[in-house]
Amino acid sequence: MNGKQPMVAISNQSLKKIKLSLRHVTLPLILVLIVALGCTPNSNQVVETSATETSYPVIMAYYVPERDFEPEKVPVEKLTHIIFSFTNVIEGEMKFRHPDEAGPLLEALVRQKERNPDLKVMIACGGWGADGFSDMALTEDSRTKFIESAGEFIEKYQLDGLDMDWEYPGISGAGTKAREEDTRNFTLLMKGLRERLDSFDKPKLLTFASAGWKRYYDFIEVNEVMKYADFTNVMTYDQVSGESIFTGHHTPLGNVKSQDIEGTPVYDHLDSLYKSGKNLDPDPRSVEKIVDFLIHEGVDPKQIVIGSAFYGRVWKGVPPVNNGLYQLSGGIQIGWMAYDQIREKYEPDSSFTRFWDDKAKAPYMYNSADSLMVSYDDTVSVALKTNFAIEKGLGGIMFWELGNDTKEEGSLLDAIFNAAQPKLE
Repeated sequence: MNGKQPMVAISNQSLKKIKLSLRHVTLPLILVLIVALGCTPNSNQVVETSATETSYPVIMAYYVPERDFEPEKVPVEKLTHIIFSFTNVIEGEMKFRHPDEAGPLLEALVRQKERNPDLKVMIACGGWGADGFSDMALTEDSRTKFIESAGEFIEKYQLDGLDMDWEYPGISGAGTKAREEDTRNFTLLMKGLRERLDSFDKPKLLTFASAGWKRYYDFIEVNEVMKYADFTNVMTYDQVSGESIFTGHHTPLGNVKSQDIEGTPVYDHLDSLYKSGKNLDPDPRSVEKIVDFLIHEGVDPKQIVIGSAFYGRVWKGVPPVNNGLYQLSGGIQIGWMAYDQIREKYEPDSSFTRFWDDKAKAPYMYNSADSLMVSYDDTVSVALKTNFAIEKGLGGIMFWELGNDTKEEGSLLDAIFNAAQPKLE
């Protein structure tokens, strides 16, 4: 005997599985696994891992630089992740549409890690109405071309990861191309991206934006995709769209059942969609509903990041019944109203009355004089969502988007950050 610990043979395939499974575990568990594999600190056997140390809950901001972009004022100290938005699929590669303008802004944002060395600065690709994904993911060659361009982009700007915002595989969003093959090709794309990101010396994150409604998951292989993703950022906003003539909560936390809204115009509308097969159930959408669904489907709660909206939606011609909630309106007054505008114009206006829906766990406002109804997130609802993520053991909370928040004290981000503090200490 030579006194050395016996070596353990690990195949390349087994090593890949270890790397994937360790991405979310903590250092003590990694050490336990090393011992279990027959290794000691003095052993020559090394098990490499792409594990990233993560503080839960994550506070993840999507960010579109404002016109008066002042990077030193971006509140990075209150974030764990910030996702610069967006790049696009251009000629099969990941690129900025206007690199001379966007590139320096991203570089300036990356420099803010000096104020928060633990901050992860990521890049998003896609967004609502962004096309090119289905063609890009169609073949092995086309996927490889995109994956290599993404790797080069991350290396160029010294980023910590990539967020894929394909809206949506297999489903056309805003006229984007979709085909049946998207389902499998999305899995293969995520697998290829994971392998490319794992080739860096430092761990890199891979996330993707997913829908807050069940039908989306009929078009992706969610448990296969989650083998390669660190998080799925569930877009639990726009749950009532900007084209809807019916009022409702567009970003509710609570799981409202159809019987809870029986007798309202929205009940009749959702019931008709369900009976026609266009919706998988007759209930309104919510954070609690989609999270329970994903966990039932086998997704690790630690990989689920729920969404908050830093913007609201305003309907006009809304009757006063139920203070305007779940009613047939005269149409959209404002499809997108940044929270800083709601804070400045609506919250102090005595014409608007704020209401709280205990079942939906969401606020809304009604102006009876002008027949306006507003659905939005406020400081109370985003704190509740953060607490829910903690209590449910989820990955954390994200929001679209940081630039819409008020710059005053008591912002939406402040509410999220303060709610998360007991778990971030």
